[in-house]
Amino acid sequence: MATIFTKIINQEIPNFKIAEDDLFYAFLDISPLEKGHTLVVPKKEVDYIFDLEDELLAKFNVFSKKVALAIESVIDCKRIGIAVIGLEVAHAHIHLIPLYEDAINFSKPRLNIKDEELKAIAASISAKVSL
Repeated sequence: MATIFTKIINQEIPNFKIAEDDLFYAFLDISPLEKGHTLVVPKKEVDYIFDLEDELLAKFNVFSKKVALAIESVIDCKRIGIAVIGLEVAHAHIHLIPLYEDAINFSKPRLNIKDEELKAIAASISAKVSL
């Protein structure tokens, strides 16, 4: 059975795409910690990030860096944090989150951003991604 992320990649679930290539897909988190909070996933369904082949893991990080730099160029923040957390989705993924403080705080309330604003944020970031 396909994961929720595979369904997003396949456009079976609406999403706010940031970037895509043959191997990876980046999209806005619809329940973000901060504006610009983005998820990056490999298109290949692999449950655990460290089960990715070395070459794919290296490319995953390079793709994520390009997305992070685009987020940073659009969102006024100190830097972009990266996190690999949770077991809720059996599909490797990372969070790219604009930082304003010292650390990512996953216990803080999530933002409720209207679709129109998410669409505008995604378009702004997407325009800055250099793949």
